[in-house]
Amino acid sequence: MKYGGPDGEMGASMRYLSQKFAMPNDRVAGLLNDIGTEELGHLEIVGALVHQLTRGIDVAEVKSSGFDKYFTDHTLGIWPQAAGGVPFNACEFQSKGDPITDMVEDMAAEQKARTTYDNILRLVDDPDVRDVIKFLRTREIVHFQRFGEGLRMIQDDLNSKNFYACNPAFDKGCGR
Repeated sequence: MKYGGPDGEMGASMRYLSQKFAMPNDRVAGLLNDIGTEELGHLEIVGALVHQLTRGIDVAEVKSSGFDKYFTDHTLGIWPQAAGGVPFNACEFQSKGDPITDMVEDMAAEQKARTTYDNILRLVDDPDVRDVIKFLRTREIVHFQRFGEGLRMIQDDLNSKNFYACNPAFDKGCGR
């Protein structure tokens, strides 16, 4: 599920909002903050969509759709877990503290999220649901592009100076 699964919005928001603290480039730190905050908005969108789709569902529909185990634990509450039933945990996101590693991780995460939305679009016929998923999918593509820009900024920093000699994560005397 895009709410709390391994490629979900909760993991994305926590990944980017955690990574920003170790990012030595202020513009890229701002980018991480902005996209992390937007991902929290996506969490709201996905939660609202699931709520709308399940509101008023009866127990027979719950059983026939295979959601009886989920229903037993959460009734119709929105709870962060993967489509396969694995609950969200902090292992769902990465924050390494190395700017290049984190940017490449973020680009990969956005592509995995896009793929998940592509898969959802293959399964869903409802035009209203498809419109929401298409919007979210488009934002994943934009985030991938923006993280690519962030990676280039970091690489420019590396080419212009001894990056690790003045990286607050490695040298407390260097400051931001």
